[in-house]
Amino acid sequence: MVAIDGPMGSGKGTVARLVARALGFRHVDTGAMYRAVAWKALREGVPLDDLQAVAELARRTRVDLDTEPEGNRVWCDGEDVTDAIRSVQVNAAVRRVAANAGVRSVLTERQRSLAREGGVVVEGRDIGTVVLPDADLKVYLVASLDERARRRWQELRARGEDVSLEAVRELVREDDEAAQTRAVAPLRRAEDAVVVDSTSRSPEEVAEEIARLVRSRVARGG
Repeated sequence: MVAIDGPMGSGKGTVARLVARALGFRHVDTGAMYRAVAWKALREGVPLDDLQAVAELARRTRVDLDTEPEGNRVWCDGEDVTDAIRSVQVNAAVRRVAANAGVRSVLTERQRSLAREGGVVVEGRDIGTVVLPDADLKVYLVASLDERARRRWQELRARGEDVSLEAVRELVREDDEAAQTRAVAPLRRAEDAVVVDSTSRSPEEVAEEIARLVRSRVARGG
């Protein structure tokens, strides 16, 4: 099991997918699971500050991840929401859903169940610290705020979202603060995690470094 954590825009998704492909593992995007719940809450008009209602929504929502060469396809109750969960609206809402202890309890158990199948690269915010503290390799992926904002802005523009780079930079900054200060499973580096900086590096370069770390540990019997 490989755990990859890091803040918004650090490149977790792309890097995790490339690492999984290089190793022949399955890629599990836990952030997509929280986004799917946030998307459904917005669509059904469930108030995000009603913690019990959102937790119940998570319990009755089925989220499936289909690993494909281009990345995970995300299904919410049988509906393909891969693109919908990356909208500005979901970006703004997901931090509140992720801070909900009831939601985290539900999704953490589902994520552990997926990891127990073995041969997985699991990425998110609390994988090495909470979800999979016994992962074979833990990576904490970082990048500068400006670089992360640029990446997320380009992603949103490619999806047709009309948003300024400065607005996205503020969104990323607010997400950092919310993720690092929330009471439940805050974003932090596991003590035994390897820090990898993706600033000014291609996803392929970063993925190859992580794949080498995995192969090295396997060769040493770790």
